[in-house]
Parts: sequence; structure tokens; C-alpha cells
Amino acid sequence: MKRRQFISLLGGAAAAWPLAARAQQAGMPVIGVVSGESQETSVRRAGAFRKALNEAGYVEGQNVTVEYHWRDGQYDRLPPLMADLVRRHVAIIAIPGSNPAALAAKAATTTIPIVFGVGADPVELGLVASLARPGSNATGINFFVADIAAKRLGLLHDLVPKAIRITVLVNPANASSAEATRRDIPEAARAIGLQTQVLNASTSREIEAAFATLVRDRADALFIAPDGFFLSRRVQIATLATRHGIPSAYSSREAVEAGVLMSYGTNGLDMFRQVGVYTGQILKGAKPADLPVLQSTKFEFVINLQTARALGIEVPNSLQLLADEVIE
Repeated sequence: MKRRQFISLLGGAAAAWPLAARAQQAGMPVIGVVSGESQETSVRRAGAFRKALNEAGYVEGQNVTVEYHWRDGQYDRLPPLMADLVRRHVAIIAIPGSNPAALAAKAATTTIPIVFGVGADPVELGLVASLARPGSNATGINFFVADIAAKRLGLLHDLVPKAIRITVLVNPANASSAEATRRDIPEAARAIGLQTQVLNASTSREIEAAFATLVRDRADALFIAPDGFFLSRRVQIATLATRHGIPSAYSSREAVEAGVLMSYGTNGLDMFRQVGVYTGQILKGAKPADLPVLQSTKFEFVINLQTARALGIEVPNSLQLLADEVIE
């Protein structure tokens, strides 16, 4: 990191702690929001969280303090961050869209309320006892990115029916997502006559290396596992995929807006909003143990027609009609 960047980051952190300290001294609740994504990626999503808080009667700087911690895929930094939030007795730890962060929070505290958004079954992750009765200090929303991966693969196959060799990109630092993808996608691929190879990437350099490998191995398409780090690197991935003529699929629309061919998944804005709704309810006195885990009901299929043209792919009218949005 450059010296100027380091000083800037240090200055920002130094400014945040006195604010949090003053808020706690004044009795103003502090919410620690932790995301595996980058700040730049989550501007709109953070706005949805903030709007839900406002609707519950909480305005940042007036009657609540919100600390945003954007991890940008640096999951190894989660345990010390959670330990610090627990040490400072924040009112709530809100974790929209990160399995690793939710698990780190759960490991750090059994008393501070946790509101999560996770893409895997929270019961299997060990976050709650059941969806209807969480039974502990954690609740939130399950947005199904793991459960609908096979359908995403099928839609990619529909878009590019001649693609047989599929490279699957996973981030091993996000163990729950990587394991689910390694388990489910090869089986789903075999069922529709596709071949898969799995490549790992946890850094920008490793993404570059993965593309070099899939180009060398003549992969026909790329399936990207859901992960906050990959989302924050969506421009890099989209640029490499277009440069090498590789159709690619991801779980969120933001990647398609950056140039990835297609996405199928739940609505990220709605997930952040719902985490904000539950955070507001808990600030008003509700207990996480009594708030059932919600399940996403908004799914969206998005196609980037400009990318399709650049790749020489003709998108059938039937798929364009099926899509929730077609980006020209």
C-alpha cells in the first residue's frame, strides 16, 4: 500500500473511533455493519439498509451511529474486527451478504444481537437452531445463492448451448460458498452433459492466473461462485472474460452491469433492506431469537446484450422475454 493511501486510511479510522466513543458515551446505539464486499460495490445496497433504518425511526448521527466495515474479500481480518466490536459493546452487528462474516460474528459473541444475510442455509451454517425459531442472538435472511446455483448454470447453458467445458471459479477463503459450489455444480453439470474444472482465486493476481489457465485449457464458459471478493472484482472479471471471449455467469446483477454476460440470483438491494428492517426492530426491543429467519422471494435473471454481441452470441427472444432485465 502506498504511504499516502495508508495515511488516508489511518486518518479515516482515527476519526471513526472518537465518533463511536462519543455515541456510546451519549447513550446513542452503535451498529457495526460488516460486509465482505468493497465500499464502492455496495453504495446502493448500503442506501437500502439506511432507508430501512430511517423508516424504523433511526437516522445516522441523530439517534444512531452506524460504522461500515467493508472487508473487500479479506476474510482473515474478520475475527479481530468482530473481537473489537464485541469489546466495545456495539448494540447490533449487521452482516448483509457474507457467510464468513456471519460465522465470525457468531463465534465472537453469544449476547450481542446479530442480523445476517447469508446465501446458504443458516441452520446448516450453525447460525440458528431453526428458521422459524432462531433461538439465539442471531437472525436475518437467507438469500439462496447456493440453492439456485444449478438453475444459474442451466440458464448459462441455454444462452450458450454449444459451451461444453465450463470453468468454475471459487474463492477458497470463503469456505461455505466454495464447498457448496464444488459439491453441487459438477453434479448439475453432468446432468445436462457439461464438463467442469474448478479453479481457485483469492486475489486479483490469482484471478488473472485463473483466466490464463482457462484460456490455455480452452474453456467454453465461466461460472463464478457467489462471493463478495469476486463481486468487488467484477470489472476485472468482466474485462478479462470479454478480452478472451469467455461467456460468464454470476449471481448478482451488479456483475452484469459491469459487463458479465448474465446473472441469476436474489435481489441484493432487497436483502440489504431486510437486514435494515430487522436491525430497526431489534433497536426497538425485539429479540433475535423471536424473529424468524426470512427467505428471499425476489429473484432476477439479467442479461447483458452488449456483452453478448461482443462475444458473438445471439440471445433468443425467448430468453430475452424470460429475463427480468436486458441491458443494451
